[in-house]
Parts: sequence; structure tokens; C-alpha cells
Amino acid sequence: MSRPTRPGAVPSGRRITAALALGTAVLSGLAGCRSEMYDQPRYDTFQASAFFPDGLSARPLVAGTVPRGWARQDEHLYYGRVDGALASTFPFEIDRAVIERGQDRFMAFCSPCHGGLGDGNGMIVQRGLPKPPSFHEQRLRDIPVGHIYDVITRGYGAMYSYAHRIKPRDRWAVVAYIRALQLSQNAQVSGLPEADRERLEQPQEAAQ
Repeated sequence: MSRPTRPGAVPSGRRITAALALGTAVLSGLAGCRSEMYDQPRYDTFQASAFFPDGLSARPLVAGTVPRGWARQDEHLYYGRVDGALASTFPFEIDRAVIERGQDRFMAFCSPCHGGLGDGNGMIVQRGLPKPPSFHEQRLRDIPVGHIYDVITRGYGAMYSYAHRIKPRDRWAVVAYIRALQLSQNAQVSGLPEADRERLEQPQEAAQ
């Protein structure tokens, strides 16, 4: 026997059919909206255009346009080069504040791979990933500072670009800190100031 229904009640089969029809209509409407937004009329890069006399969709900059913050006219600062060659000098004075800023950025972005000492024994290397070269290898101690800046900017080998993560002046600060690391691990006692040499000799004299 079929179950009795209340007077005026819609049979369950009709309710299911109505719900499915409503759901289909809603989904169709949503799909239509997405399609219109996703496939809206536009020019693709370098696509030809019959609208402009020169047949190009890409338009030149309006005469007198002044770039704000993106001129990149200082080749030394922004590209690490001088007259097209990798720079051997820094584009601004390096002081203690720059070194400390470089240390901060190095520890945040570089130490996971290169290690806190720049020896290539960072945490991801300890977890099994390939080891980068040590900054203390002679060939990396001899390369110009512009090369290090260029690698940070453009990436090299397995290392990807950090151009969108580290600002240009901060990249130079990182380079300065790397140079400081290289000096700290390879400095000769004879090259230290007299006061520093005396401090190094004091513990040895006390031990004797």
C-alpha cells in the first residue's frame, strides 16, 4: 500500500524533479556568468588590430609619460653592471647598517639553502636536498660583487630569481653581508688591526 499524502501536498517525485530543474537552471546561470567574464573581449599580447592605423593592438606610451619608481636608469644599482660588465664595486657606501640589513635578509631568504655561515649546509640540505656551493670556495671569493647580485636577481641553476622578493638595495646589502661572511671565515690574523690581534693573543697567553 502507498502511504497517504496530506491534502495539497506535492508528491515526493515531483519535488525531486523540481529541485533538479531548479539546480540545473542555477548552475547554467552561474556558468554563463563565468564564461562571459572569463572570455570577455580583449587583445592578446602582440595581437594585430584593425582599429588602429598601424595595425597594432599594443599602444606606445603617451609622450611625456614619467615612470614612477620603475625607470631603472641606474645600471649599477638595478642590474649590477657598469658599462655592460659585471660590477666589481658597490653602487653606494657600505656601512654597519647596510651589513646588518644584509644579515637580516640573508638569514630570511638565503640561509635555508646556504646556511648561516654561507658554507652551503642550510636546513634544506640537512633534509636531503642538493647542497649549493660554499661561498668560501676560492672561485666564489674571487667573483665580482655584480655576479652575486645578478644571481640573486635572475637566479642560477637550481636557484630561482629573488627579484620579486628582495628589493634592489637589499640585494646589495645581502651581497655585502656575503662578502663579510667570506672575510670572517678566511681572514688572516696578520691582516687584522693591532687591537684585534692583541685580543686574539690574550687567551693564548692566559692558557700558558
